[in-house]
Amino acid sequence: MTGTDTRGGDATATWVLVLNSGSSSVKYQLLDMTDRSRLASGVVERIGEPGGAADHTAALDEVSRELAGRGLGLDSPRLAAVGHRVVHGGTRFTAPTLITDEVVAAIEDLVPLAPLHNPANITGIRVARELRPDLPQVAVFDTAFHATLPEAAARYAIDLATADRYGIRRYGFHGTSHAYVSRATAALLGRTPADTNVIVLHLGNGASASAVRGGVCVDTSMGLTPLEGLVMGTRSGDVDPAVVFHLERVGGMGTDEIDTLLNKRSGLLGLCGDNDMREIGRRMAEGDSAAQLAFDVYTHRLRRYIGAFMAVLGRVDAIAFTAGVGENSAAVREAALLGLDNLGVRMDSVRNAVRGSGARLISADSSRVAVAVVPTDEELEIARDTYSLARG
Repeated sequence: MTGTDTRGGDATATWVLVLNSGSSSVKYQLLDMTDRSRLASGVVERIGEPGGAADHTAALDEVSRELAGRGLGLDSPRLAAVGHRVVHGGTRFTAPTLITDEVVAAIEDLVPLAPLHNPANITGIRVARELRPDLPQVAVFDTAFHATLPEAAARYAIDLATADRYGIRRYGFHGTSHAYVSRATAALLGRTPADTNVIVLHLGNGASASAVRGGVCVDTSMGLTPLEGLVMGTRSGDVDPAVVFHLERVGGMGTDEIDTLLNKRSGLLGLCGDNDMREIGRRMAEGDSAAQLAFDVYTHRLRRYIGAFMAVLGRVDAIAFTAGVGENSAAVREAALLGLDNLGVRMDSVRNAVRGSGARLISADSSRVAVAVVPTDEELEIARDTYSLARG
């Protein structure tokens, strides 16, 4: 079915439901865009597992019942639109997009680029459209913010015809977070995004960096998939591509086994057996050499990307740390910027050690480049894009 276009409709409809449908979970937030307040949030987990919802239809029914029990039902006339996180938009989707049958089909065509994510995103879209076919539903793509990469940054140096045939290029991910944090960092500095150059470091279990010039992304660490770039919780980040051939020829490993190794058994987990930076910090304090190695590899890779992106941008106004590790680990922030004084980056150790919930500067007053901790809000970014498009 094709949703009815109700853009520009009831002015009292100001709620946006944001859905992030994974393979075994559905995360949701309901926001009122008049003041950007959160009315409700939650997650339905273990979909398809014993004791969990049977499927995504049952999961969204559970979400609907939960909201209805709080007087926030999906049948409310206050609900203006539903925004869906979609991981991969390829080169076709470079902005938030009103969902139609044709759009769903096109997202399905992109499944080979994101086989672990796009199918679950599509399922959530289909179920939500069945529940509220009258509402505008909007797809917001993780890759869209990075669609502005110049060809020199987006292209891999492989045969051009082969690359184009199979869609091989750098797409980048975590785009909603990089977009939100780059704007919020400019606001923290009292500047407009158009006048601000920012390096954004999104450091969670998945981790990525971006170079944002004047509000436009010009480089990013993730590539064709979310595997490339920084060391992550369970992903390796950058490796020599010949590692794959070596494991296949010498180790006798198959494609799926290597895929699992690099995506699920590498990164911090592969180096020390833990992918939680808090636990790694505890082990380091006890003198654990494997934990120390994991931390050192992680922060060394961060410094490499920071230095590279400073060269790409030329002028850097701020470096912004965000997401779980970026917002909460003072040790990671300090180690990532160690030795960058000559590049104009000076951390204030006292400010860095102070925990806080809001956006804040942690650089020394003498630092030419501001260093900030900026909490991300991907759901608000999705809701903002959804509401703007739904209202026309």
